[in-house]
Amino acid sequence: MKLIAGIALASAIAIGAPLTAEAATIVAKVDISTQTMTVLHGGKVKYRWKVSTARAGKVTPSGTWSAKWLSKNHRSSRYNNAPMPYSIFYNGNYAVHGTDQISRLGRPASSGCIRLHPENARVLFEMTRREGLKNTRIVVQR
Repeated sequence: MKLIAGIALASAIAIGAPLTAEAATIVAKVDISTQTMTVLHGGKVKYRWKVSTARAGKVTPSGTWSAKWLSKNHRSSRYNNAPMPYSIFYNGNYAVHGTDQISRLGRPASSGCIRLHPENARVLFEMTRREGLKNTRIVVQR
């Protein structure tokens, strides 16, 4: 199966075809309307978690991105050094990360990032580290 996926990926690159979320080993699909994340690994649903996305007046952009970089013990340079454990940055300053505001999960509460329970953020972070940034997609839908 990995050989077939590798061949498909190589073919897509060779002909210049865009890589889709489905081509990734890990896909973290965020549904802003339900404030949930569904994590797929190898095309199969592995986890469903509550998230918090942007509160009123803020924006969590929708779209599809590859993970760009990881920061295990990140602190926000924009929001009073706020803790952002297990950050997976995917679009500029936007990241999926853990939060200490667990009671707010399941409803909009962030400045734009995607917040998770810290234990769930750790699981996704470790999956991403194991499978690789290029094999992880963050998909945000309204």
